[in-house]
Amino acid sequence: MNESYKDNGYFDLSVLLQGNDLNIRRLAEIQPSLTVDEYFELLREFLAQSPDTSSALRKVASAEADDMRYWRSIEAMITLMKRLECETCVDALFAISHARGKGDWRAAAFHATKMLEDFNGLHSRIMAAKRTGSADVQPDGATTLKEYVAHLNDEAAEIKMPQAAPSVAPEKAVHKPLILAVDDSLDILAALEFVLRDKFRVHKLPRPTLLKNVLQQVTPDLFLLDYKMPELSGFDLVPIIRSFEKHKYTPIIFLTSEGTASNVSTAIALGASDFVVKPIDPDALRQKIAKYLRA
Repeated sequence: MNESYKDNGYFDLSVLLQGNDLNIRRLAEIQPSLTVDEYFELLREFLAQSPDTSSALRKVASAEADDMRYWRSIEAMITLMKRLECETCVDALFAISHARGKGDWRAAAFHATKMLEDFNGLHSRIMAAKRTGSADVQPDGATTLKEYVAHLNDEAAEIKMPQAAPSVAPEKAVHKPLILAVDDSLDILAALEFVLRDKFRVHKLPRPTLLKNVLQQVTPDLFLLDYKMPELSGFDLVPIIRSFEKHKYTPIIFLTSEGTASNVSTAIALGASDFVVKPIDPDALRQKIAKYLRA
């Protein structure tokens, strides 16, 4: 095992290959000598830089980014996204930088607002794929990314082959608590489902306006609500949830990129139980949920 994995862990590429925001296959083709170790280092570099970039995007979105360090953070992330072949991210971040260069602060704020949720979603997906497993499940860091992707594709093909029927009756299914996650970002919903799927069932709802209809069909044990959404905010959803007798006391955790004291106190006053600040740390999220649910 490569020594660099001992403290930093590795990343489950099979998870990252399921999304469209990381062009792993393209990167593997155009840089055939790039090793798994080198690619994982790029991902660790992204995780190290992303809090500053997320903060910069929030400042630009609120037209407060007059400090050069915010723009340096965005420019540095553009460079890193180019190295990772994330063309969509590069284009979106460049649009912000280009608008700023022209002095069009309104356009910069518009592009930053659009980019923020997608960027936080990408961060959450990469964090969800981060692992610190034992040596027998670690990939060889000297293997090229191209070889490892081909290996994963071969494994996926084998899994899809017809399997013989089991000779032993399956164990009785264990009930998992149900979490209803409401967020207009499909990437964040996918990341939440992956992070929590070991111990919980996750019902994903990208359209908050459908909440009342959904609650007539499912009975969640806990709610994860995005604070800021275009149709209805998380604040708007709390009274809807509490209007159901069976959900008078169901735990509600807010997901917010604006964890200010005023927002938190408002959420608590409305009936929320807790909050988690974006970009989401999977371990912190699990710890918050564990306060209210036993998996």
